[in-house]
Amino acid sequence: MPATGLPPTPKKVVDAYTTLKANLRAGSLGPSTSKRYRKAVGTPIVFRPEAAQPFDDRCLSWQHDARTVSLWTVDGRMKGIGYTGHPDQLKTLATHRKGESDLVQRGGKWFLVATCEIPDPELYEPADWIGVDRGIVNLATTSDGTNYQGRRLSRYRRWQARKRAELQHKQTRSATRRLARRAKREQRHAAHVNHRISKEIVSVAQRTGRGIAVEELGGIRERVRLRRDQRATLSSWPFHQLAQHLAYKAKRAGVPFLEVDAAHTSQRCPRCGHTERANRPDRDHFRCRRCGLAGPADHVAGVNVRDRARSAWVLVTAPAPLP
Repeated sequence: MPATGLPPTPKKVVDAYTTLKANLRAGSLGPSTSKRYRKAVGTPIVFRPEAAQPFDDRCLSWQHDARTVSLWTVDGRMKGIGYTGHPDQLKTLATHRKGESDLVQRGGKWFLVATCEIPDPELYEPADWIGVDRGIVNLATTSDGTNYQGRRLSRYRRWQARKRAELQHKQTRSATRRLARRAKREQRHAAHVNHRISKEIVSVAQRTGRGIAVEELGGIRERVRLRRDQRATLSSWPFHQLAQHLAYKAKRAGVPFLEVDAAHTSQRCPRCGHTERANRPDRDHFRCRRCGLAGPADHVAGVNVRDRARSAWVLVTAPAPLP
């Protein structure tokens, strides 16, 4: 298929003009004498070359055995267009595809984004829980002691920050375009790291019959006070994305998933329950001032997350009281 852009589908053209007419009728663009109204009426509707083109089952047909599709465009029907993908994705596509599909062009390549409705498997009763503590130095640390370090990702992001500063200093159109490409590349890299970590954690939980528990970190930016040099790191760090990946991968695998209270998980002793800021003398180490339990601070936090998940699951699954 040529990489010069695809003409918009008839459905997209009709929807665009229908939306414009509805806005004019509802007065969303002001009175007919306004500049905004006259501009909307007098300017032809245009479509970006890389905009997604929606196709429903009337405009697009799939031939799964031949791995081809047939598209209906304003230039006529295009037949026998081949597609490919991972074997698991192709199996899911043939079994669960439903609804619209979007054709998009990215970097000279064409992608057909199909909607699949996959039924959720039934959650099993967990034998125990894997507590996951998220951080900056260590992206994730489990209650089993598995540590996913973020030093390589930190170095990569610092290098990207230096390159951004150099491009921002130039203040040219070319620099602006390169900044946008770099931002997307950095986002893809962080997402890849989070996918890899979450996939491994969910695999371990499924294999051992356990659930996954993470800290509920909503409002973390308002709760913590950081030095000026730490603010950008915290604001741009993909904490929430890792939890999202864990949640949806766990759901697809039938693994129970919980978010628990994050208060003092790194300051509480999992053996005696003593909670004190002095229990964590520095970022990496934990030492209980009462019973002497010592260990890596992130591992201790993961154990506390696991213990809180045990208590929370009992409350969630407890039978309702009789009236």
